[in-house]
Amino acid sequence: MRAIGYKNSKPVTEADALIDFDLPVPQAKGHDLLVEVKAVSVNPVDAKIRLGQPPENGATRVLGFDAAGIVKAVGEGVTLFKPGDEVFYAGAINRPGSNSEFQLVDERIVGAKPKSLSFEEAAALPLTAITAYEALFDRLKVKDPVPGSANAILIIGGAGGVGSIAVQLARQLTDLTVIATASRPETKEWVKALGAHHVIDHSQPLAPQVEALGLGAPGFVFSTTQSDQHAADSVALIAPQGRFALIDDPKGGFDAMPFKRKAISIHWEMMFARPVFETADIIEQHNLLNHVSELVDAGKIKTTLTEVFGTINAANLIKAHRLIESGTAKGKIVLSGF
Repeated sequence: MRAIGYKNSKPVTEADALIDFDLPVPQAKGHDLLVEVKAVSVNPVDAKIRLGQPPENGATRVLGFDAAGIVKAVGEGVTLFKPGDEVFYAGAINRPGSNSEFQLVDERIVGAKPKSLSFEEAAALPLTAITAYEALFDRLKVKDPVPGSANAILIIGGAGGVGSIAVQLARQLTDLTVIATASRPETKEWVKALGAHHVIDHSQPLAPQVEALGLGAPGFVFSTTQSDQHAADSVALIAPQGRFALIDDPKGGFDAMPFKRKAISIHWEMMFARPVFETADIIEQHNLLNHVSELVDAGKIKTTLTEVFGTINAANLIKAHRLIESGTAKGKIVLSGF
């Protein structure tokens, strides 16, 4: 089967930062599905791994942590799917990725593809939807109010892949007032269209802008990007005993001490934790993806696909990695077919 991977950690300016190569088709065993990959999307984690984790022993590592496709075969322990089912999923960071014609993935982290979406539109959703869903409901527990706070959430980076899904989930599944950040006219307009009640500019200090809304101090802050740069503002604007979640890797580490005075709890969301450690509740990713699929088919959640970069090959993936690394991507970049 055709696949795309990397042998050495190289900058995206190098022509062989990613390469096309061939692999044998794997066999499904246990809880695994063998999925024929129809479309993939590209996430910041792809670029981070390519740059920071050189493969060992001369191996070629296959990236890709979002896919939509068709189940071709199932392991002997599979009960949730059958050959011919259309599925979408993010996979696991400790297994070969989706940038290949066929991929093995544990059925317990796979959802039924939304019937109303194409493979391309569906491939844009899994990683960001799982991350946003887990951050809101498992980490921040947004349905458990913070005493004395404004019934509101600030989502930093509302136009990014995770932020754009978090805005929609918060609007559709909670009664929170949704405040999101964006900095360009086109991204501000897009985030507003996704359901944010208020959009503020993250290139300017956040705390004065939140205060000017007149809502009071939000109980929740979900930071999807540049958490170190926005930490002081986050502490200033959040209510005492509020909850703060982040997903990025702040440069130079993250100083939790300023959060202590207000007894703000800090939650790090990592959507790969359940599949990597095969936690007792691993099947929650199957359940939440099915919930997202239902929301999409009911017209309540939109795909955040913004660009299709052509077929799945090294040249197109390098272009996608280049845009991801620029920090200017809006929504999700997808590649389709081989």
